[in-house]
Amino acid sequence: MKVLVLGGVAAGTKVAAKLMREDQSNEVLVLNKGKDISYAGCGLPYYVGHVIEDKEELIVNTPAQYEKLTGVKVLTETEAVKVDVQAKTVTAKAVVSGEERVYSYDKLVISVGASPVKPPIEGMNLENVFFVRTPADAISIREVVDSGNVKKAVVVGAGYIGLEIAENLLLQGVRPVVLDMAPQVLPGFDMEMAAYVEDKLGDAGIPVVTGVKVTGLEGNGKVEKVLTDKRAYKTNMVIMSAGIRPNTEFLEGIGLEMFKGTILTDEFGQTNIQDVYAAGDCAMVHHAVTGKAAWSPMGSTANMAGRLIAQNMSGKSIEYRGTLGTAVCKLPGINVGRTGLTQEQAEAEGFEPVSVLTVLDDKAHYMPGAGNFIIKMIADRSSLRLLGVQVIGAGAVDKVVDIAVTGIMLKGTLTDLADMGLAYAPPFSTAIHPFVHALNVLRNKIDGTLESMTPAEYAAGATKGYKVVDTCKAASIEGAPFVELTTVDGPIDGLELEDNILLVCNRGRKAYLLQNRMKSYGYKHTKVLEGGIAFNNVEV
Repeated sequence: MKVLVLGGVAAGTKVAAKLMREDQSNEVLVLNKGKDISYAGCGLPYYVGHVIEDKEELIVNTPAQYEKLTGVKVLTETEAVKVDVQAKTVTAKAVVSGEERVYSYDKLVISVGASPVKPPIEGMNLENVFFVRTPADAISIREVVDSGNVKKAVVVGAGYIGLEIAENLLLQGVRPVVLDMAPQVLPGFDMEMAAYVEDKLGDAGIPVVTGVKVTGLEGNGKVEKVLTDKRAYKTNMVIMSAGIRPNTEFLEGIGLEMFKGTILTDEFGQTNIQDVYAAGDCAMVHHAVTGKAAWSPMGSTANMAGRLIAQNMSGKSIEYRGTLGTAVCKLPGINVGRTGLTQEQAEAEGFEPVSVLTVLDDKAHYMPGAGNFIIKMIADRSSLRLLGVQVIGAGAVDKVVDIAVTGIMLKGTLTDLADMGLAYAPPFSTAIHPFVHALNVLRNKIDGTLESMTPAEYAAGATKGYKVVDTCKAASIEGAPFVELTTVDGPIDGLELEDNILLVCNRGRKAYLLQNRMKSYGYKHTKVLEGGIAFNNVEV
């Protein structure tokens, strides 16, 4: 079988290598526009921050190494410019010489990736304006930072890469400011979780300004100022990380079904044109919960989809079960992770989502290095199906996320996932794993054992008409009466049985215990503030 693969970073090299492992008689050719193939795009920010010292570490395989390992032939600096699906040919141009050549195929894989969005604003050609997409980008940024002439930087884009590059600039003594048009950082997180992360970034020395549009760049040769629709920011460097756009312009008019430039594929990775497949950042997959087309420009998705495509091209019939938009990110002092649907997405998809936000120990509290996980868990009220999880913490948030991925992919309910015997020893976890603990709290909320107010509801003003009661370890909320849980053995002075009462403690646990006790004494309208003062800014 003669297979032509367009693009050789994540998905393309995975398809090609797996094809050869499936059948050594295959004739597989990869055409790649750039000089490098199979590079670690997700590692680029860490090269800038000297976490990765050697630039060669960014290149997983050179073309020569890859050819020897796999038997796949690779042509670099060769750009596909035309596809003829009737003749089953691809016209490609040599980047250096401009010479064109036609290549034939039995089956075609399109994995041409995506390029950074370049805003149509003045000043983009000034010196010290960079993107973060290729090893060459990271090398150029680090050279300028290492020169010692950069004191301030503006990062445009508050997604994962933008925040990671901001952290690594900070590590090198550069003061970054992050700007984004969106109303929050970290797409895929609910607003209150994103707002918490934004506050922590500010505390760590990375101020973030959301809801702001960059309108231009100014400078005398080198960039000196970033103009926005609100104010200007002085800077020595600009990093553009405002999204990516699929490299699919050359495919217009050949009959491929696309959505906003991304190629639509079925569960087998095939396009609407026979013998043409697509994977990676230029292709759509589908969402594992909703079944709808979804864009998941992640290295993990690219590799998994590429592997399945190679197997299907070799005669197997393996369905890709879909993406959950799973992501994890290291930030100054905290890690963040998420998977599945947000509360807003779940509502839009017709579920009746119920969420709970918990602040829990990430390991035995008496162990050195113990910290907290902030876990937001979302499930459907009627079916109890787990829909999504978001986690913030200094520790291994990926553990919680990965457990959630397993549960969601298996369409597990809260009942299915309760009482799991997850690994426990004091240095690693708590006796009841944080994931299971959060799940139990959500089950209590759904069955009415816990009556609570979410941080989002609190921020929206749901406390109107409620008396706030401080039940922290020590009095901590100015203006609120303090009640010590262990002293309550009947009705509480100053609190009537019919009062609307919001119980607030450090994290939520003591408030829940007090609520349980107060119910037994006849209090009818109590609520526990989820996350307590550890997550919420509580004022009376």
